[in-house]
Amino acid sequence: MATEPESAEMSGLIEEVERQFSAMFLQFRTAMRERAAHVHPDLPPIGFSIMTLLAREGNQQQVELAHRLVVDKGAVSRTVKLLESFGLVLRAPDPHDGRAHLVGLSEEGRRRYDDVIVRQRKILHERLGLWDPEEVRHFGELLAKLNESY
Repeated sequence: MATEPESAEMSGLIEEVERQFSAMFLQFRTAMRERAAHVHPDLPPIGFSIMTLLAREGNQQQVELAHRLVVDKGAVSRTVKLLESFGLVLRAPDPHDGRAHLVGLSEEGRRRYDDVIVRQRKILHERLGLWDPEEVRHFGELLAKLNESY
């Protein structure tokens, strides 16, 4: 199916959205470094990403973590060892696969992760709390619509 060419106005609007996404992604990367550092000063951002997956979805095999984060299995393995050395995760044999281990948050890891998330949510509530409720609802709908296309 052929699509109509973009108008100059639409092209400019999309370019502005792209600029705003770029700014948001840079801020996100900075925020991930800060969140990781709040959990442990030597934790790299990928460590916080692993903790986020474990907090949201429960125990996982390292290969699944690598797949979900779209990173090298070796990077996940090194990071899990680091997280384990900090007492933030525990590894246990996978009862469904004798060759693999499941990684899960330790009690200390869950506590530190939750502390960071509480601070993060407070900031989001402060920022979006200044908006009109209808704007927040519409923003959520637009983000959901954009995410549906992936």
